[in-house]
Amino acid sequence: MDGPADPVFPQPLVEAFLRDPETPAFEFRSQPVTRAEVLGLIRSCVAGLRAAGLGAGRGVAVTTAVTPAGFAAQIAAHLLGCRVTGLRPGLTPPQLRHVLAQDVEAVVADGTTATADLAAAAEAAAVPVVDLDLVLLAAGGHAEREAGHDGDDGLVARGRPDDIALVCLTSGSTGNPKGSAQTYRALSRHWSWQPAGWSDRARRLAGGYGRFLVFGTLTSAVMLEHLALCLLSGGTAVIPDEPVSFPSSWERHRVTACLCTVARLYQVLDTLRTEQADTSSLRALLVAGSPLPPHRLAEAVERLGPVVYQGYGQTETGMLSLLGPEDLAEHGDQVLDTVGRPMPGVAISARDPHGQPVPAGTTGEIWVRAAGAMSGYWHDEDETREVVREGWIRTRDLGTLGADGYLRLLGRARDVIFVNAILHYAGAIEAALAAHPDVDQAYVVGAPDEHTGEAAHAFVVPTAGRTPAPDDLRAAVRAVLGEGAEPATVTLLDSVPVAPSGKPDKKALLARVPAGG
Repeated sequence: MDGPADPVFPQPLVEAFLRDPETPAFEFRSQPVTRAEVLGLIRSCVAGLRAAGLGAGRGVAVTTAVTPAGFAAQIAAHLLGCRVTGLRPGLTPPQLRHVLAQDVEAVVADGTTATADLAAAAEAAAVPVVDLDLVLLAAGGHAEREAGHDGDDGLVARGRPDDIALVCLTSGSTGNPKGSAQTYRALSRHWSWQPAGWSDRARRLAGGYGRFLVFGTLTSAVMLEHLALCLLSGGTAVIPDEPVSFPSSWERHRVTACLCTVARLYQVLDTLRTEQADTSSLRALLVAGSPLPPHRLAEAVERLGPVVYQGYGQTETGMLSLLGPEDLAEHGDQVLDTVGRPMPGVAISARDPHGQPVPAGTTGEIWVRAAGAMSGYWHDEDETREVVREGWIRTRDLGTLGADGYLRLLGRARDVIFVNAILHYAGAIEAALAAHPDVDQAYVVGAPDEHTGEAAHAFVVPTAGRTPAPDDLRAAVRAVLGEGAEPATVTLLDSVPVAPSGKPDKKALLARVPAGG
């Protein structure tokens, strides 16, 4: 017999705010914004979106600055049961037109995001733009408890379980971004949005989120996931004063928790080698987005203390596994090369090209199953069939799952290089290079080669004070992976180019492959 249904997303957030109205939900421009004030903004946004004809099953795109009002607009759209597409920063005009043509019926924007490009894309798609600033001005911008639709005050979640609740856009690095679509049922079961079901590990993580730094965009799936962890545990989301910089923003705002890409962590560690910064307030620094080499994770723990977490997840699934201080305390160096163990409610399986599980410790493609995962890609049936398999999601990442439950990632399944018709994984070559003491960071791309079909080309950021010899690095790769995996060229870099997603920009590296190879 089924147990009681999970509260409909985002009702747990509303209930948490109603129970504790005077605690700051946000610190915005160094001023507290209480939970009661945010509820007032949400009510105002609900009324404005209703007036624009939006409700259950209707499509709305949201693009706002990182503000309490922008957060309120998203939550209001979800309370109404809308299908919300987050327009992340950096979309090109063609990408905007593509996204708005995917059954979007209105766009919510504010004074900072209502750009000429957005207006042109909305006009081309015949989609009205709802001005968030005018919505709040019309409502008085304060917490009025007026009777709303059907007699409620706007704070009742009306999402239908099988309706799409959220469409999160992927990077779009190969053209138009795909839309990862999650239902209201999935979000209602997502680990971060159901505090009553948090595991001990989730509660320990949430315990560090008393002052969680929020920056960049509210449309990021990972930012929304961890904003929930903060707000549902009674924490305050800190929107920092400009400019945002690391680690100085941590010190200035006494931040206790922060999300961090690997590239940003490298910048922080480089800064701390030469400058003093007080990072003692940190309780949880979650590093995600790409694998973190073991020596860099060890350095981060040494410099910052037992506050460093490494998470693994995807836009399509949310966070899947977590390596925390307790893992490092128990197992030490043995797990430095892992991304931890599966999150509660997440199943992980390494599989062969036929979709069959492989033995523990054997390399395979990582398949996952999670209650909060997407149901498919919005308006992309072919890609959905490729990725979603009988409730499992193909991550298209390669890795091994040990008998102890720890997951090790080895690269992208499609990030491959065919040298003399033999397949080599770029991730494995990068790992072999990064293990060399003279190498701080290593990235590998494949490029056409007239002799071997394709060849690997390595880009290396040296360890401070060292200059690695290319032949030594090739030998290190050859010793681990064989002669065919040796990089044809090795280029030394001061720093790696970073894409808007915060991940290493391999397209930029490919453009820098030396002429003639």
